[in-house]
Amino acid sequence: MKALLFAAGRGERMRPRSDVTAKPLLRAGGRRLIEWQIEALVRSGVSEIVVNTAHLAQQIEDTLGDGSRYGTRLRYSREGSNASDALETLGGIILALPLLGAAPFIAASSDIVTGFDYGGLAAPLAAVARGDADAHLVLVDNPHFHANGDMGLADGRVRMRRPYLTYGNIGIFAPALFDGLGPRRAGLFPWLYRFVEQGRVSGEHFRGRWHNVGTPAELDALDAELSARGAGPPPVRADG
Repeated sequence: MKALLFAAGRGERMRPRSDVTAKPLLRAGGRRLIEWQIEALVRSGVSEIVVNTAHLAQQIEDTLGDGSRYGTRLRYSREGSNASDALETLGGIILALPLLGAAPFIAASSDIVTGFDYGGLAAPLAAVARGDADAHLVLVDNPHFHANGDMGLADGRVRMRRPYLTYGNIGIFAPALFDGLGPRRAGLFPWLYRFVEQGRVSGEHFRGRWHNVGTPAELDALDAELSARGAGPPPVRADG
């Protein structure tokens, strides 16, 4: 099982911190933001993680290395070396497809911190592999900064009907969904909505802890919360 972590953007709302440190490498609760995701994916059995990079790409690659310290293999899909080179979510997936292989894969943002159990995606991964759906999205309650939400959920399928929830930046995608598309700068939405309208996107509502860290104030608040819980750095192998 493979996963893609989005890490190419600058993180405009996190400036000036993200000017000198890639946003996924900023720390909260003793971990870099991306390490929370890597650790959770490894715990669920993901054997290989592709990280897309652009802004401060070399810094990310040098810091994380080959993934051996996390118990996985890390590979990089470099879109460039500057924020202006980032291809956004749809473009990032398309460019990374040769590294992701032919099986359905997990794709997630590197700057969310969540209690979501990626192991729970085994059933929807199998369903996408069978062709029962082209994609599967994890939706969350609408955060204060996105009160109107993105899409609804009914009978296990994502729908463009209210009440709306927010896309939790965690999904499963069949590589065939992107057949015929070349790398370009474009977001996953609204491109994916046509498949939602066709009933080809399944979904689930995750009600647990989920933080989309956008600003320095939000990062500081999350760091204080996690530190109060006694969160420490992720386990690292002795040779890491």
